[in-house]
Amino acid sequence: MDSLQTVKQRYGIIGNNLGLNRALEKCIRVSNTDISVLVIGESGVGKESIPKIIHQYSHRKHNKYIAVNCGAIPEGTIDSELFGHEKGAFTGANQTRAGYFEVADGGTIFLDEVGELPLQTQVRLLRVLESGEFIKVGSSKVQKTNVRIVAATNVNILDAISKERFREDLYYRLSTVEIELPPLRDRKEDIVLLFRKFASDFAQKYHMPPVKLDEDAKAILMNYRWSGNIRQLRNVAEQISVLEKEREINSSIIRSYLPDRKPQLPALIERKGQDSDFGTEREILYKVLFDMKGDLNDLKKLTLDLIKNGKNSDFDEKNQGLIEKIYGEKSSIDNKENSFSSVSLKSESSEIKDVKPLVDKYSYAETIEEEEPLSLHEKELEMIKQALIRSKGKRKLAAEELGISERTLYRKIKQFDINDLE
Repeated sequence: MDSLQTVKQRYGIIGNNLGLNRALEKCIRVSNTDISVLVIGESGVGKESIPKIIHQYSHRKHNKYIAVNCGAIPEGTIDSELFGHEKGAFTGANQTRAGYFEVADGGTIFLDEVGELPLQTQVRLLRVLESGEFIKVGSSKVQKTNVRIVAATNVNILDAISKERFREDLYYRLSTVEIELPPLRDRKEDIVLLFRKFASDFAQKYHMPPVKLDEDAKAILMNYRWSGNIRQLRNVAEQISVLEKEREINSSIIRSYLPDRKPQLPALIERKGQDSDFGTEREILYKVLFDMKGDLNDLKKLTLDLIKNGKNSDFDEKNQGLIEKIYGEKSSIDNKENSFSSVSLKSESSEIKDVKPLVDKYSYAETIEEEEPLSLHEKELEMIKQALIRSKGKRKLAAEELGISERTLYRKIKQFDINDLE
């Protein structure tokens, strides 16, 4: 097996940081096995190099290596991309297609941004990890595959698990071996080396002399908090190489290319009890409540007009639109019967004391006693229950009626401890 220095030279890895060396050593040690590996680290630290090294130094190196960015694939098509689909499985599926797990049989699959996978896809992935079996979208045939999975993420998986966005069992299955790459701010001794390498590469690319840093400029680079890590450092090196006429770079020039962030500390804001899509749901509920209030006011107005006008023949024509809005189409109402019975009013009293019950076509217009207004929480719970009842417990239909996603409805059912209603 090649030495650590040989691996660095082969894959263009620069640095002598202890954390980096430890990560590469673990990478080389597990490469000859089929253990699942989870690579963690911030965005821009170079996580994509680890699965390439693992694949190249494994017995699978002569088979396919496929890198998949899970965050870049739409939720509706990711199952098809990973596991394939049968002809006619969905709209646009004009032919049978093999997924990545079928194509990479015997090789390695790198799942970048695995923390962005939908929960449904996570269940499928767990089955592949445990038994090597998968089913194409639209198929009932179980297929076998022999792939090694290396996953990477820049999100806090434990935090995602606590928020029920990532399955805990999948996390433990993926992280048999966990390799953590340190951020650039923890590799201060490597920053100048990396900058020098990037400056040399861009000088060769753009046919110009490489830039050089003085001691003050080096100190600024080493003490700067690189939020974008190596990717950000590379961009700064490219800007300086192209835009600066002077090849000697001092501290003032360096400062002009670095975003001024004061203080350079991570600002973590935790919003408890608020999900990412709650704002949209709240807006929907408010709209529904306002519509219900408007309908109630229209109903009160119509009922009052019925009481005041009595047998007035012009009533139907004047209020036809309002009647159809509240009670439905006019065709559903019996036109052959009398509109309403006579109503006795006492003009000397400001209040209506004796009203004969309305019959015939408006007999179902009852006096509505306004109840105490429900809280937003109670109204949301009631709407979900009614939608489940109307859909006979079918969550997909209930979600469409409510105007929310099926995943959101599932979370609300779990949150409110609602049993499926039929």
